[in-house]
This record gives sequence, structure tokens and C-alpha cells, in this order.
Amino acid sequence: MAMDRAMEPGWEPGEPGEPGWARPGGALGARGLLALAVASGAAVWATWAVLLMPGFRRVPLRLQVPFQPSSPRQVANSLALLRGRAGKTVDLGSGDGRLVLEAYKQGLRPALGYELNPWLLCLANYRAWKAGYHGKVSFLKKDLWKVNLSDCHNVIVFLAPSVKPPLASKLLAELPDDARVVAGRYPFPSWTPSSTLGQGLDQVWAYDIKEVRREVQGSAQQSQL
Repeated sequence: MAMDRAMEPGWEPGEPGEPGWARPGGALGARGLLALAVASGAAVWATWAVLLMPGFRRVPLRLQVPFQPSSPRQVANSLALLRGRAGKTVDLGSGDGRLVLEAYKQGLRPALGYELNPWLLCLANYRAWKAGYHGKVSFLKKDLWKVNLSDCHNVIVFLAPSVKPPLASKLLAELPDDARVVAGRYPFPSWTPSSTLGQGLDQVWAYDIKEVRREVQGSAQQSQL
């Protein structure tokens, strides 16, 4: 009898009520679900380790920002806030290069991106080649915290909230007065934007550095009184 039951499709050892018990032909038992969860977690970790982790190993954990591609509306809104401007345009953490390519397409030149992940750099260069912009835009494997931004007039930032406070200090220390910073997804918490566009996840904020410096200096003077 037991041998006949063991030959049934979907049979698993155990008794009803025991961990891992499943009805013949039924859903996965607890052990099956656990194994599936472990396998899924391992697959996610492997994707991060192979595709997204490279380049971040020397960056402090609080300053690491996983790649999340910008939506077409986010790209359009960001470039709309830079329309008509001149000067060097950079995307800090340029990912697959879509913002840099669109900036160049709209006449913001030179246009370049800083990115640490070699896989994303390869993808960005492929996209540039496919668009016919190979050699016209640049994607550099550099740590954005170590590059000098003093010659940049248009800066695009799609980074996590945890990065914004230290990045704000760097931008204020290095950018020229006529620079404009466009932030996507999350605003700079201590800065007042000169303009904004979009709603929800598509909202972007523009900051004119001269105005931000004036505001910061005024706040510092008030705190000393």
C-alpha cells in the first residue's frame, strides 16, 4: 500500500500536518517554498554582485546609490529645465547614459557622465554608438566625489536622499555662480528651488547656485546673531 502511494505523482514523504507535507499534485510545501525563496534571494544577490556592485566597493556604504533608470518623462522634465543654457553639462551617476545622450541631442555640449559601474559604462557607450554620438559624448569611470566640478555649468543629479546633504556641500564649494543643478526624484532638502516641473515620481527641481549661495550665507549670518 505504502509502495503504491509512493508511486503517485506529486507524492512527498511525511504525514499531514508535518513540515514539508504536500498533498499529491498539490501546492509546494513549506520546504519547497523555503527553497524557492532562498533561490530567488540568491539570484537577486548574484545580479547585484555581477552587474551592479562593481565600482562601488571603494565607496562608503552610505554614499552608494543602486542604479535605477530614469523614465522618459523624468528625462524630458530634466532637460526642459536646462533648455537654452550653455556650458559643460554633467550627469553625476550617469547609469546607462540616457540623460547625457538627450542633453547632447538638445544642444547642451560638451555633455558627459560620471559612472563607476563598468557594465553600465559599456551600455552607455553602446547607446551612444547606436545613436550616432560615439566620440561626441563622454562616459568616464570616475568617483563623483573625487572629480572637480568647477568648470561645470549644468549638473544633473538622480541620486538617493542620503547622498544629497554631502553632495550639496561639494556643489556649493566647487560650482561657478552661473551653474544650475537639476535634481530628479528627490530634492535637495535644505535648498529652495528656483523652478520645478512635473508631479510625483516625474517631478524635477532646478537650483541656481548663485541664489542658493545667497540663501545659505543669509541663513549663516542669521544664526550668528
